[in-house]
Amino acid sequence: MKKIIFTAMAALLLVGCGGKKNALTTPAIDTFDYTVEQFADMQILRYRVPDVEKLSLRQQEMLYYLNEAALQGRDIMFDQNCKYNLPIRQVLEAIYTDENQDKTSADFMALEIYLKRVWVSNGIHHHYAGDKFTPEFSQVFFENAVRKLPNEKLPNEKLPLNGGTVDDLLATLVPVIFDPNILPKRTNQAAGVDLLQTSACNYYDGVTQLEAENFYAKMKNPNDAEPISYGLNSKLVKRNGVVQEDVYKIGGLYSEALEKVVYWLEKAKNVAENDQQRAVIEKLIEFNRTGNLRTFDEYAILWVADTTSTIDFINGFTETYGDPLGMKASWESLVNFKNEEATKRTTIISNNAQWFEDNSPVDKEFKKEEVKGVTAKVITAAILAGDCYPTTPIGINLPNANWIRVAHGSKSVTIENITEAYDQAAIGNGFLEEFAWSQNEIALMDAYKSQTDNLHTDLHECLGHGSGKLLPGVDPDALKAYRAVIEETRADLFGLYFVADPKMVELGLLPNDSAYKAQYYSYFMNGLMTQLTRVELGKNIEQSHMRNRQLITKWVYHKSQTDGDRAVEIRERDGKQFVVINDYKLLQKHLGELLAEIQRIKSTGDYKAAQNIVETYAVKVDLDLHKEILERYAKLNIAPYKGFVNPVYTAQFDKKGNFSGLQIDYTEGYAEQHLRYSRDYSPLTK
Repeated sequence: MKKIIFTAMAALLLVGCGGKKNALTTPAIDTFDYTVEQFADMQILRYRVPDVEKLSLRQQEMLYYLNEAALQGRDIMFDQNCKYNLPIRQVLEAIYTDENQDKTSADFMALEIYLKRVWVSNGIHHHYAGDKFTPEFSQVFFENAVRKLPNEKLPNEKLPLNGGTVDDLLATLVPVIFDPNILPKRTNQAAGVDLLQTSACNYYDGVTQLEAENFYAKMKNPNDAEPISYGLNSKLVKRNGVVQEDVYKIGGLYSEALEKVVYWLEKAKNVAENDQQRAVIEKLIEFNRTGNLRTFDEYAILWVADTTSTIDFINGFTETYGDPLGMKASWESLVNFKNEEATKRTTIISNNAQWFEDNSPVDKEFKKEEVKGVTAKVITAAILAGDCYPTTPIGINLPNANWIRVAHGSKSVTIENITEAYDQAAIGNGFLEEFAWSQNEIALMDAYKSQTDNLHTDLHECLGHGSGKLLPGVDPDALKAYRAVIEETRADLFGLYFVADPKMVELGLLPNDSAYKAQYYSYFMNGLMTQLTRVELGKNIEQSHMRNRQLITKWVYHKSQTDGDRAVEIRERDGKQFVVINDYKLLQKHLGELLAEIQRIKSTGDYKAAQNIVETYAVKVDLDLHKEILERYAKLNIAPYKGFVNPVYTAQFDKKGNFSGLQIDYTEGYAEQHLRYSRDYSPLTK
């Protein structure tokens, strides 16, 4: 672990003690060490929480309670990713902390790396690629280490074991860890196979893909103007030949964790900033108690209407990327507060939402006549949890239900203290010098990449996801397994198309009419080439966001070759291949053409077209190019993935039990944090 370069006293931010502001402030960018450690393909970073000291004492108290509620769902995410993750994590941590282990042995050090990767991915499958990790420690070492553990360190009867002895435990876990043919892929998206039978994720048990699709098809009413997101908060299982749901709720599946979540939400409710925010929390509590998806919709409507609160949060079953069918949601939480200065940028965008919709290059029949309730803000993340931790998105747009977006609008956020950490950690790493075509592109990206990255995220989340409409009678799930890729492609294209529009300069969002080129070049360099550093040689692209980026860049690349305009091409120099953009405005034209087609696919529910465009452009990888990129990247010693350590929040209370202040410590290490979380926030394993 790298040493924090500011002093221990400066690292501890004290705010609101005794009801007074402390003189200490957030550590400055130039004195903050963002890097924690690096292993395998991961770099672990820290993020600052600027201006937390400006929150009122009541807001600080609410922030603390929401942070506690966020951390209580950690076990849910592990279990959703694979039913063996919790016992494996518990055993690995017991070995890792066993004082009798030789911690200098090659096997132990390999187990340490494996455990750290499990923490990153909330399980034994890679958080991005979805492939099962290959242990570098021996099976013999593992079995001997487990046999030496005291019984109280072994998983208890709640966890999915064959029996109660150490032999039973090993008989269950050893094949899962060491046999590459058992549960090899967390979320399989390959064409031509049963996606549920070939996925390790724990959203289904004993159910085929056809059975699941038929089960939910029978529940849907095609004439329902407010369709329920069936399956969002449940596990679908087959018992005695009958397919049924185990619902996530208090008294149902994951009850122990949800009880803890609700305990802290109740406390947060009592210090809410306003009545609207209190109503949001009360409705979320009701949903956790009942599991009723209509209640969830009511919560989402209340949440999207709360546009005045400084503190905001996501807590619960939200995104569906982890389900091969794109229906069931993983547990996640993000607690945040508004960055008032940076939000001026997103306010400009949201205030002009109708202009963007009207000027979109898509066919008129697929556009919204009236854009409602689009709000956007830049936020400061205070805590990351569940599917947002340790890796996290940099932008979010919710709710996901299309009918709520149409009738009530959506909220979008750009998480600027996270993008700050990414940018600061990348300074001087040599990446652009290796992969950019010339010094002109490097200078362009040095000047404008950070600014245009944030703007593209704003446009993607605020307008892209909220743009367009489904035609009457189109099932929101019509695209099935391709829904997530098409939706992310649509939002990215919307942002890319408009970031090059003169409107950006007119609105004061970009300083000149050339700045957008930094976004175009970095996006195409990434989509056509450098994102391949995240894919194992010889494998296809599986992750939805990576598929989206390759789909866009490859489609446009082939379009420019077919049309003969060569707006973008790949050139070779000194035995290396580079992306070259010859005509940025032609590139924008092609992006608009693709956006029109992607919107048509979504609006009409054209499954065949979605399948064709994804399988043609988004999945396959050029082997020779892939090998070259990996070799060039390896010389830089850069980890392709980034994860985070959360700050540690400690509440202070006076003698009467009243909240009196908050402490924030940035010094906790990566392993130290995860071991503490397993000790203090593991209601499903206690």
